Amino acid sequence: MGGSALSQQQELAGGTAKRKGEHIRICLEEDVNGKDVYTGFEQYRFIHNALPELSFQDIQLTTEWLGRPVRTPLLVSSMTGGTDEAGAINKRLAVAAEERGWTLGLGSMRAAIEQEELAATFRIRKEAPTIPVIANIGAVQLNYGFGAESCRRAMELAEADALVLHLNAMQEVFQPEGDTNFSGLLSRIEAVCASLPVPVGVKEVGWGIDGETAAKLSEAGVAFIDAAGAGGTSWSQVEKFRVQDAIRREAAEAFADWGIPTADSIVDIRDRLPGVSLIASGGLRSGVDAAKAIALGAGLAGFGRILLPRAAGQDMDLSVERLLGQFERIEFELRAAMFGIGAATIDKLRGTNRLVRKQ
Repeated sequence: MGGSALSQQQELAGGTAKRKGEHIRICLEEDVNGKDVYTGFEQYRFIHNALPELSFQDIQLTTEWLGRPVRTPLLVSSMTGGTDEAGAINKRLAVAAEERGWTLGLGSMRAAIEQEELAATFRIRKEAPTIPVIANIGAVQLNYGFGAESCRRAMELAEADALVLHLNAMQEVFQPEGDTNFSGLLSRIEAVCASLPVPVGVKEVGWGIDGETAAKLSEAGVAFIDAAGAGGTSWSQVEKFRVQDAIRREAAEAFADWGIPTADSIVDIRDRLPGVSLIASGGLRSGVDAAKAIALGAGLAGFGRILLPRAAGQDMDLSVERLLGQFERIEFELRAAMFGIGAATIDKLRGTNRLVRKQ
């Protein structure tokens, strides 16, 4: 590679890393929730079972994901990477996820592909030797020089069990340096699915996926879909705090309620694709939300930004301790919800008729 090309690549990578650092700060310090848009879980309630006919101690969270046994149906959603701070956050999340048996999603690994020295921020297998790990690349990068080999490299760097390609069209539109050419991506996603030796999934970043789009992705060979619906973090709101362009900054407010609520996305995908492996994320805040998501048809329930404050900070041991407490609370809430409807296993929760839509 020529010197000018190498310099350009390093400049791009430096910009990517800088952006990741800004994203962490904004998500920790600013109000980046969507406005007047909710997850949709508030529209559902469980019918209480006063006689559950089981012991709380017998409730099991073990299940399977993509044919692999997992200790819980819970996921640390993709968040960050590419900076020293992000690397520390990933390691803390990995330690907690390993101890509690959660699946772990990594943030976008574009920076590590562009600049090898940033790869260490995604290397968490030492901390998480047994749980499933999901590597992550922006799908749009397939239109900007990335291909199956870049995706394979991301997977190898993370020693991942699966790869997810994230769709973030609305974020890229509001991002100052956004990549907005989303044309022809379906065929490129199909090529990656056919080329990689691990399951390849697709996720949104907080605006949801509808059933029609999910069907197209499934036909292209996508092994799992993460709905990642609206009701939590809005990335147009995040980018609003970065953009200098007054038009984009002001326009972001018009999209503060954009997206498909997470519960609606789950139902639409499940109705269209009864057999697809489905992850529910986007604004989940409790184990009760997780229970509702699973009862609606999700295989895993993902938690993202609500974990970030405890994962950040200077003290590794304290952060891990706080994360473990948060993970344990979410698990307890999930088990309590299962107890409250008399569902002893995740399969019984997924098949329950005790989740109803409010009138």
